[in-house]
Amino acid sequence: MGGHEARPDTGEVYLVVRNDEEQYSIWRADREVPAGWYPEGRRGSRQECLDHIGVIWTDMRPLSLRRRLAGADV
Repeated sequence: MGGHEARPDTGEVYLVVRNDEEQYSIWRADREVPAGWYPEGRRGSRQECLDHIGVIWTDMRPLSLRRRLAGADV
């Protein structure tokens, strides 16, 4: 995932979260996850979470668009 600059490790713990469109983000673990987002399972430093997202989020298109383009809009 390009475009993010390395920041010093503050010791804060983050979660990787995902929404129904299979879009990913990070969220501080000590805060309630916003409505519409769900913990994906990964937890760690900000950089560890961003690195994980960079590996797993290979298609940035929302799920609804991918389905429509595949002809399987359900």
